[in-house]
Amino acid sequence: MQQDPTSEDLSVLRTRDFWAALVLMVVSAFFLWRTFDIPLWGGNRAGVASASWYNSAAIVPLGIFSALLILSIVLLVIAIKAGGAKQALSAVGIGWDRAEALRFTTIGVILFFYVAGLVPRVDFIACSGLLITALIFGFHKGHSKRMILAAVVLALPGLYAFIAHLPQAEWGAHDDDVVTLVVWAGLTVWVMAKSQGDRVLRIIPLLAVLAPLLLVCAMAFGFRQNVPNRGGIIFSQIEYHYYVTLRPLWRS
Repeated sequence: MQQDPTSEDLSVLRTRDFWAALVLMVVSAFFLWRTFDIPLWGGNRAGVASASWYNSAAIVPLGIFSALLILSIVLLVIAIKAGGAKQALSAVGIGWDRAEALRFTTIGVILFFYVAGLVPRVDFIACSGLLITALIFGFHKGHSKRMILAAVVLALPGLYAFIAHLPQAEWGAHDDDVVTLVVWAGLTVWVMAKSQGDRVLRIIPLLAVLAPLLLVCAMAFGFRQNVPNRGGIIFSQIEYHYYVTLRPLWRS
């Protein structure tokens, strides 16, 4: 009995969901494991000092990757219930092709260089703005060339930061911040040049600036948490003017 096209497409989709959930579970579990290198209950490790758990720099990545792990488990359960696991394990209807392999590979490259290379060493606002810009531009419409470009623009500053400032003692340097800002600016110009008629691309610069800016300010000044690379070229200026310029005005 032949399946109708809609049913066949759904079967392929659930099979892909099954494999995607397994990959996301492995990725989130790995980064959760690495996150526990940052002290949660006090001490001084990984260049981060903390006295209480709510001040730990591990809180945010723990939240992000815990949520990712939960979502991957939910996706896996849905895929299994819909028959995706059976299709995957029998190698029927997988629909795995070069485009799928490219998508997963580029996402893996982006996450690796962002978490391992940029976050510990580069200003959080700069590297997160670059990440948001690259992800939306690269995967918004599924163009393979844009995916590759997104991976490259994350890999370049991430690799530079990782090689130039591998020891924790050098994480306070600002040359990798500058490299990241230059790459981010260049990518933003390229995105705007390609944004004609695309509303999603037009809002990328605003979203890429506001999202990490609000997040890092909420972490630092609202919840009183440590933020990654507190001495970053952008956040150090924000923190300085908050305590030296704004806070005295409020108190007076």
